[in-house]
Amino acid sequence: MDIKEYIRDIPDFPKDGILYKDITPLLGDYKAFTFVVNEISKDIPKEVTSIVAPESRGFIFASAVCYNLNKNLVLVRKKGKLPYKTFEVDYELEYGTDTFEIHTDSIKPGEKIAIIDDLLATGGTIKAIEELVENFSCSISSISFVIELESLKGRNNLKCDNVSSLISF
Repeated sequence: MDIKEYIRDIPDFPKDGILYKDITPLLGDYKAFTFVVNEISKDIPKEVTSIVAPESRGFIFASAVCYNLNKNLVLVRKKGKLPYKTFEVDYELEYGTDTFEIHTDSIKPGEKIAIIDDLLATGGTIKAIEELVENFSCSISSISFVIELESLKGRNNLKCDNVSSLISF
């Protein structure tokens, strides 16, 4: 299945100069969505016990993969959105800066985790998550994306070597 057919370009969103990759057509087609979830599921090593995902589009794919593989889901949210004690880290986006948080009890020491997000651009989001999970003395087994913007060379900013994406632009 060519999932590029389900990705729509939106110029100048959320600000001028950004070409936004809109995944709502993919989400709106159950066959395409199921295909993507199944393909990402194949990339998750068996030893992984938890999958970490940033809000908000990462939640969509990671929760479905967790269901598929019987894994725990760990949420990374923007500052002030989690109700319990958190670790936090500031990070840079393709179009700004923000702060991520993760619950202090969401990952057990020594656990093997995977990270799933919808898109790899500069790598700022995932680099921040890599930094956040260092608080847990766990190891990152893999990082998976639906889309990769290769020209931005985001892989070069990540510590984990086991990185996969389903499609590249």
